Amino acid sequence: MRWDDLFGDLEAQLDAAEAASVDAEVADRTRRESALLTMAERLGGSLGDQVGVHVAGAGRVDGRLLEVSDRWLLLVEDSGAQVLVAGPAVQSVAGLAPTSDPSSAPAGAQRVRLGLGVVLRALARDRSPVVVRLTAGGTVEGTLERVGADFVELTEHPAGEVRPRRAGPVRTVPFAALALVRSRG
Repeated sequence: MRWDDLFGDLEAQLDAAEAASVDAEVADRTRRESALLTMAERLGGSLGDQVGVHVAGAGRVDGRLLEVSDRWLLLVEDSGAQVLVAGPAVQSVAGLAPTSDPSSAPAGAQRVRLGLGVVLRALARDRSPVVVRLTAGGTVEGTLERVGADFVELTEHPAGEVRPRRAGPVRTVPFAALALVRSRG
């Protein structure tokens, strides 16, 4: 009967219109959520994963993403060296997970709220030699001595050596010029 075909066709059109409406709603909500997502939140979905970070003045740094903050991120390289990358120096990141959900991160990987100064002060207390790469491309090797509100001071000496008894030249570097700080694991 023709009426059955007509009603079947109308129902199919209604089902297709409802499905298209739901698809459009999902796409709109996804765009809205993405617009509110910060870089730290995006990186949080890859905690514990191997990523490649292109850093101003330092090039590409590959490692496992250990911690993420709004102002920095921490990688551990295959060599065991830990690399603290200043957030403003991050140019791009490759190898991120498709999701931004950090709940699947392995133990020990975390998103934190500490500022760059707090982390640098912890490194200064440790007294371990570091290599600092600057956003303009220079390198400073030495031991972190003092960390101010927006700068760090290093006693310069080769990174493979322990800080000499007699303090060497001191270099003051503003946070804005820091690309990364690399220390032994």
